[in-house]
Amino acid sequence: MSFNIIKQLNADAQEGSAADAVETAAISNVPVETPVAETVATAHDDFDWSVDKRNVTSYTAAEKAKYDTVYDNTFKQINDGEMIQATVESLTKTDAVVNIGFKSDGLISLNEFRDIPGGVKVGDVIEVMVVEKEDREGNLHLSRKNARTTRAWERIVEVHKTGEIVTGLVTSKTKGGLIVDVFGMETFLPGSQIDVKPVTDYDQFVGKTMEFKVVKINETIKNAVVSHKALIESDIEAQRAEIMGKLEKGQVLEGTIKNITDFGAFLDLGGLDGLLYITDISWGRINHPTEVLKMDQKLNVVVLDFDDDKKRISLGLKQLTPHPWDTLSEGLKEGEIVKGKVVNIEDYGAFLEIMPGVEGLVHVSEITWANTPINAKEFFKLGDEHEAKVVTLDKETRKMSLSIKQMTEDPWSTIETVFPEHSKHKGTVKNITPYGVFVELATGIGGMIHISDLSWLKRFNNPNEYTKVGETIDVIIMNIDKEGRKLQLGHKQIEEDPWNTLESTFPVGSVHDATVVKKDDKGAVVQLPYGLEGFAPSRHLAKEDGKTIGADETAQFMVIEFDRNDKRIVLSHTRMWEQVIEEEKQAVMKEKKAEAEVTKKAVKTLQSKVEKSTLGDLGVLANLKAKMESDAAAENTAPEAKEEPKAE
Repeated sequence: MSFNIIKQLNADAQEGSAADAVETAAISNVPVETPVAETVATAHDDFDWSVDKRNVTSYTAAEKAKYDTVYDNTFKQINDGEMIQATVESLTKTDAVVNIGFKSDGLISLNEFRDIPGGVKVGDVIEVMVVEKEDREGNLHLSRKNARTTRAWERIVEVHKTGEIVTGLVTSKTKGGLIVDVFGMETFLPGSQIDVKPVTDYDQFVGKTMEFKVVKINETIKNAVVSHKALIESDIEAQRAEIMGKLEKGQVLEGTIKNITDFGAFLDLGGLDGLLYITDISWGRINHPTEVLKMDQKLNVVVLDFDDDKKRISLGLKQLTPHPWDTLSEGLKEGEIVKGKVVNIEDYGAFLEIMPGVEGLVHVSEITWANTPINAKEFFKLGDEHEAKVVTLDKETRKMSLSIKQMTEDPWSTIETVFPEHSKHKGTVKNITPYGVFVELATGIGGMIHISDLSWLKRFNNPNEYTKVGETIDVIIMNIDKEGRKLQLGHKQIEEDPWNTLESTFPVGSVHDATVVKKDDKGAVVQLPYGLEGFAPSRHLAKEDGKTIGADETAQFMVIEFDRNDKRIVLSHTRMWEQVIEEEKQAVMKEKKAEAEVTKKAVKTLQSKVEKSTLGDLGVLANLKAKMESDAAAENTAPEAKEEPKAE
């Protein structure tokens, strides 16, 4: 019975009761009042059930209460949000009409039944939720979707507590993961929880039904996060426990390469990972695991070690094959010539790989016959091939020493005949130190020129002021130390010592034009003619005007010291003007002395005539004596007057 039919019946009943009331009033002579229409909340709240059409009360109060209860129970009492079983009564193009036993039927959109294969049918019993008993239009508002979501959330909460595995349908892709339908409710599957391996293509999972574990719920917003990775990890953990329980050192296992790094490769052993270090991949040296291994490659490996607590397994690949030293040819002996590739370079030498896993060391002392220092990293390059002689071979300790220099004859064995003392040669500058220059005359033959043997005339603070590495230089063999494998070389000795003839050119007291080329607190280095250098102390650089000669300034210098043995010339500019002043002073003193001699002679002549003198003559004599005393005083003060300019 529909709600509209009930409303119509109630209206008819109200009209009949009004007519009966008029009729009853006429019979009892009671004035009849016209009923006033009024708005009522329900159809029968104002209806008097105790009065029939004949104005006869048919029910007592108790009976009325009893029948009211019976009437109310004919309709099902429902509340908003309640879950109710409903029956599909009919179908329209857009909706399903469902009966929940209420005073009216409800409508549910067919879109809410899309999950049912073949769609909903008349007579199907479904569970719905009462959204509203009466909406604005007075209709009953039901929802199957809300009912499914509520039941789904209840189940999700329950399986989250119990840890039960659920099945869900991946419906779509979203940012950062996938949307999964679980029990009819949308849940979120993060990308990191899809698999134990990183997943970049999410589209491949859309439309697939998979198993999940509910790992997180939010009661407030009714949101759930599921994980497929957790199930895989659970299986892996069980496999790990099984594998770890059966592990033994030396056990051979099959694994698949899942990751390659600079230091090795990680292998999947069927739920448990193991590490294959780069040093355990091959007996020979490799720079990177990718030279031998590839991703997803299956290998047989041996268990070298494992840790139950940390669940770490060390694996080996090369250990499955014999060590190359154990299979080394018996024909390989000391003195044999071998060929190898440079696989490692250290400061002390280089390692040559004779065959994979078999290496020999070429020490820096075995590179060349030369006694000069050699940098192995400059001589060798990785990957280069060299021939060498086996010097020592120890198969037990698996060590081999090699020599490159012994591939040729020792040049020092014939040093006296090829490079005799006092012989002249051309060499190449190989190295420069603060104290000398290392020169190579031939392969394995070289010596040093001391800094003092570079030039007869110039002094250097560092040899690089004279020559550079790589330049050719003339040398003379000054001394041979065959046992020490050393040559003492000279460069300046190629020419005669110019100091033997320079003494006549630069005698003490001679004056020369020279230029200051270098200056410090102690003095200045002065460039003289013929490329000769001298030294002027600081106090000998003063000018007559009180200033000092500066760098790059040209002036006259006097030689004040010449030492042929020490190859030293000391110069002075100050002596130049000091000597001039001294000469001027000596000239004045000489002139005064001559005048004094003349006066002295005159006095003697006058004294001889004293006896014949008169008073007038005595007066003249007195005047002459005064003049002599005045001249003597002037003579004594003349030197002081000449030195006044010097004081300035």
